[in-house]
Amino acid sequence: MRFLSRKIRDKSSLFWMVISLVILLLMPILLAVGLYLKSLPILQEQSFWDLLTESDWKPMQGKFGFLPFITSSLWVTFLSIIIATPVCILTAIYLTQYAKKRVLAIMQPIIDILAGLPSVIYGVWGVLIVVPFISKTVAPFFGLQTSGYTILAGAIVLSIMVIPFILNILIEVFRTIPEELTEASLSVGATKWETIKYVLLKKAFPGIISATGLGVARAFGETIAVLMVVGNVVKVPTSVFDSGYPLPALIANNYGEMLSIPMYDSALMLAALILFGIVLLFNFLSRMAIIRSEKNQ
Repeated sequence: MRFLSRKIRDKSSLFWMVISLVILLLMPILLAVGLYLKSLPILQEQSFWDLLTESDWKPMQGKFGFLPFITSSLWVTFLSIIIATPVCILTAIYLTQYAKKRVLAIMQPIIDILAGLPSVIYGVWGVLIVVPFISKTVAPFFGLQTSGYTILAGAIVLSIMVIPFILNILIEVFRTIPEELTEASLSVGATKWETIKYVLLKKAFPGIISATGLGVARAFGETIAVLMVVGNVVKVPTSVFDSGYPLPALIANNYGEMLSIPMYDSALMLAALILFGIVLLFNFLSRMAIIRSEKNQ
């Protein structure tokens, strides 16, 4: 009787695990299908390629060009990753290879606190500190004048936001590398930095790519903080000192307002679908890079 009871419990647990897995797999598919269905009205009137490549955004005239929003999202996201990734790698190396364990024990709660802060706090910090710094110091240094509400401001704020997420992953990546590899390298005469450069970084490279990919996904979807400092001007940016208007800011600023305009609701859903597709694409590319790097090791 006891054996039968255990068998029923095992089968019940397995059933719920399979159901959870199916739900997890269905979620992105259902999201994509829902966004596509909501985007159909505008896709039936205009070609998808024209919507992606046109720059005119005049909803009252039925013109919905997404190019300024896509390019702004790419500018802000990749500039923030360029700023954040080296900082995270060097910090993770120091905390795991040079610092005492007490320092890492102190830093981990601080990193978790930074990760848990509401994005509006970062936005306010950006408005009070980053925007004036760019308008009064950085731009004049290059002989430019700007209000400070720029792509660069959005990238700096966003880089600060994604640092805790990337750093947490990198710390775990470096901590999981076997100590035997370090000891073997040091035993043959390599210095500490040579060991880090040629052994640890090479071994951790797939994890670095994975952490960076998650940082890109996080950065692409961030809304409030970037919305507060990027300027929200509908134009294709050509410089980091230009204002921008990323896709998440477009959706957050306009959804629920002006939806009486024909096709406006569908256009915003298409913006969400484009954002969803971009994030999936970069996750796929990062996964391919991880698989290739693991094969080469």
